[in-house]
Amino acid sequence: MSAQSPKAAGAAVTPVIETRGLRKVYSPGTEAEVVALRDVDLTVMPGEFLAIMGPSGSGKSTLMNLIGCLDTPSGGQYLCDGVDVSTLDAEALAVLRREKIGFVFQGFHLLPRMTALENGAMPLGYARVPPAERRERARAALEAVGLGARLHHRPNELSGGQQQRVAIARALINDPPVLLADEPTGALDSRTGEEILALFKRLRDEGHTVVLITHDAHVAAHADRICVMRDGQLHEATHEELKA
Repeated sequence: MSAQSPKAAGAAVTPVIETRGLRKVYSPGTEAEVVALRDVDLTVMPGEFLAIMGPSGSGKSTLMNLIGCLDTPSGGQYLCDGVDVSTLDAEALAVLRREKIGFVFQGFHLLPRMTALENGAMPLGYARVPPAERRERARAALEAVGLGARLHHRPNELSGGQQQRVAIARALINDPPVLLADEPTGALDSRTGEEILALFKRLRDEGHTVVLITHDAHVAAHADRICVMRDGQLHEATHEELKA
């Protein structure tokens, strides 16, 4: 099934995400075989805010893991910012993940003994950025998400929304073109969730591409474009599906 960005038509711009006939099968050829993705075609252009919606088990998290280069497909092709990821060795794949993709999850994944500043700076350690530059860039990222006054607080001293902002700052620290957010408001109350979604819109306006995975139509409605996963197949959302 195909889900092509309206921005892709007639444009010379390279899609930041492009999948062609993407498939994922777990335990192939056994009684436990599960077809998680069935020939998924998806085009996402720079600066889009896309929501991928679907019930639990529909394949949306599998698709995110493939887009995020956390897993490999069973078939088909995936190009990230024009690069066919199947041509990359482990080291080049790690560099692509670090420089092209920022991850935001439902469960924050902050280290409890580290401050917001230290948590935000973590990816720069893997990139061998000098400590002073790490702190300065983490400070700027945290200020950009409204946490300039909470730099030295640990996670247990922050609200859920503030912890998610730290996680978003950490995802932005390498200035990746793509932000992948898996149920980012799932652990938050509705008001705080709205604030986080407003932050994603602002990041979109600043040039980031945001792909948000959700089961919630109200959350998906904040995106510019919505696709629906069902039984491993992806298609553009209809009005009926959004009302369901």
